[in-house]
Amino acid sequence: MKKTLISILTIWFLILAFTSNTFAQNYTQLSLPTGAKARLGKGTVYAITYSPDGRRLAVASSIGIWIYDAETYEELDLLTGHTSQVRTVVFSPDGLTLASGSADNTIRLWDARTGTSLQTLKGHIFRVNSVVFSPDGKTLASGSDDKTVRIWSVSTGTTLRTFTGHTQRVWSVTFSPDGSTVASGSWDQTVRLWDVQTGETLRILTGHERHILEIAFSPDGKSLASTSWDRTVRLWDINTGVALQTLKGHTGGGVVSIKYSPDGKTLASGGGMDSTVRIWDIQTGACLHTLKGNTDDGIKVEGSIKVAFSPNGKTLASGSFSGSFSLWDVQTGKHLRSLTGYTGRVRSVAFSRDGSIIASGGSKDCTVRLWDVQTTNQIRVLTGHTWDVSCVVFSPDGKTLACADLEKIVHLWNVQTGASVRKFTDHTDGIWCIAFNPNGKILASDNGDNTIKLWETQTGRYIRSLTGHTDDVVGIVFSPDGKTLVSSSWDHTIRLWDVHTGTSVIELTQHTDRVGGVAYSPDGKILASGSWDDTVRLWNAQTGTSIQTLAGHTGDVVSVVFSPDGKILASGSWDYTVRLWDVGTGTHLMTLNGHTDGVNSVAYSPDGKLIASGGWDGSVLLWEVTPD
Repeated sequence: MKKTLISILTIWFLILAFTSNTFAQNYTQLSLPTGAKARLGKGTVYAITYSPDGRRLAVASSIGIWIYDAETYEELDLLTGHTSQVRTVVFSPDGLTLASGSADNTIRLWDARTGTSLQTLKGHIFRVNSVVFSPDGKTLASGSDDKTVRIWSVSTGTTLRTFTGHTQRVWSVTFSPDGSTVASGSWDQTVRLWDVQTGETLRILTGHERHILEIAFSPDGKSLASTSWDRTVRLWDINTGVALQTLKGHTGGGVVSIKYSPDGKTLASGGGMDSTVRIWDIQTGACLHTLKGNTDDGIKVEGSIKVAFSPNGKTLASGSFSGSFSLWDVQTGKHLRSLTGYTGRVRSVAFSRDGSIIASGGSKDCTVRLWDVQTTNQIRVLTGHTWDVSCVVFSPDGKTLACADLEKIVHLWNVQTGASVRKFTDHTDGIWCIAFNPNGKILASDNGDNTIKLWETQTGRYIRSLTGHTDDVVGIVFSPDGKTLVSSSWDHTIRLWDVHTGTSVIELTQHTDRVGGVAYSPDGKILASGSWDDTVRLWNAQTGTSIQTLAGHTGDVVSVVFSPDGKILASGSWDYTVRLWDVGTGTHLMTLNGHTDGVNSVAYSPDGKLIASGGWDGSVLLWEVTPD
């Protein structure tokens, strides 16, 4: 009896240990890359789908596929394996398999119960935008930027047929309910209907005036809905190809998503820059509800909205490229709740001076987020910017956070309260970079016109401008003693300025392409720079002499930072990686892989134990750094 009990307990323990997607975990810990401690932010939403039984919700994002419990809305799992954004995801009719398409040009099939990757389908030569299972689940259709539609065998992963005819990228594909026809919508402004068995083009639907973004068959298979950048939804008669009606109402940026309700009586459409979801009566063409993007937490919502009906038709899920994810009551149009943590592209990250807080700023949602380093919880969201937040930096005393945006404004925020302290508004164009001097009394900002402005932080008084660059200034850093300011520019140069006089002292010209970030070593003796020529350079900060060139990145290097002891340099690149280098020898120490898009910003914690990296994939990764 005792042996039997022990065996039962052992089996139960193994089930608990290995069935990771059955029990909700802290989402910041799910599917972390090797060496990472946590992931802050869930990335950008690209597609949403319910499982056939309505018990799970899958979200295609820029970092992977999030799986939710559709009743509790807890995160169950994060499926990773694609090496770039996951643009589309769909459950098989029996709910046992997930298919995903990615900007890495592949399709992956997953076991929906365990999250295991089953196989990878290769054949498209450009981004996969849409995948859909046939009604019997035996085949899969996909549409790609390579202008083709492919039919795949689910069991073998082989391409059965390739349909050609579209002259631009295929953005959406769908099977008819009987499985005999595949429809594809393209940026060539047409919808094509294909015979699945023969590959013959049955009909071409024309009428949209701009790119077609999504299509959907009605549940009875008699009609098809299509959306377009021309801001309309069109309903088509499948047998005749005649446009039955055109639904208008969305404004700005087109209509990016369309779904029929399960009973076929209504349509849900997601807008582009108007940030709304509309529910339409199919018989009358009337708009029943206009659902405005979620603003419950004060976050500005903008960008393309994707929609999905629950299988019972009572709930609608909507997700935006800007990061919002909301659930709505279809009957009343009432907002039910929001799923938090989704973020737009991260442009900049910074540690507070005591290392307890990380600030991240980015695109689309126009917010700055503060995260607790120890708990990985989001502390606060700072709202007030009206455009992409391009740079965040803490003041030397850690009490103030300066944030620049592409709407020509620098905001100073009280870190403790989240209150706005001051705004610097007298800029010519969008601001790429800002920096405090060592005592925090001066703030430097690029002016958007190839010049740099110096300001008094306490009064907001303008001090002077530094003039000399001939293209955008994208990096600024003060020397540790505050006497020199270094700037990097898209004019391929780095300039050293005398802060007191505003004169250019040294110009460094060895980079052969745009220069991204720049950094001073803690002792002020070495300068580091990253460039679009894919290299990192180390310079003598006193003479401007080039010390060495660090090669290895395969994409633009846009951010560099020294470790607190000055022995290691971290560089972030649009090749999706962070590289660590030995400053003394120039030796490449390690490559940190985990982002699914370009890395825009890297930062060291003050104790040197963590590196934060923020990327276009909408997440911040925290990496543990050990002596070895």
